Amino acid sequence: MFPELNAILNTSPDNFKQGELILVSDRRADASFLVHHFLSFYLKAGCKVCFLGLAQSFSHYSAVSQRLGVSLTQAKEKGQLIFLEVLNESLDVLLQKTSNTKSQALDFLRDPAVGLRGLYDFVRASVSDSGVGGEDDGGVGTVGRWGPPVLLVDDLTVLLSLGVSVGSVLDFSHYCFVTVCSQLKGNMVTLVRCEGEEDEDEDGDEEGSERLLKGLTHQCCLTLHVQGLPTGFCRDIHGQVEVCWRKTQKDKPSNQRKLFQYKVHDKGASFFARGTSSAVL
Repeated sequence: MFPELNAILNTSPDNFKQGELILVSDRRADASFLVHHFLSFYLKAGCKVCFLGLAQSFSHYSAVSQRLGVSLTQAKEKGQLIFLEVLNESLDVLLQKTSNTKSQALDFLRDPAVGLRGLYDFVRASVSDSGVGGEDDGGVGTVGRWGPPVLLVDDLTVLLSLGVSVGSVLDFSHYCFVTVCSQLKGNMVTLVRCEGEEDEDEDGDEEGSERLLKGLTHQCCLTLHVQGLPTGFCRDIHGQVEVCWRKTQKDKPSNQRKLFQYKVHDKGASFFARGTSSAVL
């Protein structure tokens, strides 16, 4: 995890808010380093983590996490981390070689029209210790030896490229939010990638990702939007991230925004106010 980012967000593994949806997005930049931050953050916090790896293999996430001081293999063996490696499971699902919990979660690969109910059922079972909950949690179950559950998704726009509709992805996100954040008082972190320019209004994946981003923005409590530098490439500054805290005061939305520039290192990342990097001073 990145201590500088924790300071910006006023959080730590020992003291963090629960019941939040955190939306990570990028445009003309790569925000995946923030996914690695939150993965290591919540594992170090002792949370039960369900990770939907739609974009990369387990070995990729494991190698990066090792640099951040976290062993994903050990977390899996202890039962703290439930990892769905879609890249590895997808071929067996398409060829119908196996029929297990993970393959049922990916039924949408054979027929996107069936929706994401199977994937939601996988998430619901993963963040709960049992399939039967108490009276207070609507039958979801409670987390036992671990802290509050966390769902991480990298990244939701992959589902659009696989033929799933924007509406189905938003419904999936909503049901996960109700289960993980509202009922179990855990957190969600999702990544959405927007390929085109912000003012583009064209048909295709860009339009779908823009609609997905806008829909999730209304649900989230915190957004981190990563962009490339307006002035172009810089060796010492990799981009900028806009942090937005979304709150409701007297039934009216109130947003607080701050803009930072960043540089990703081999074992972390540095964040600084715009124009204060040593590269531009």
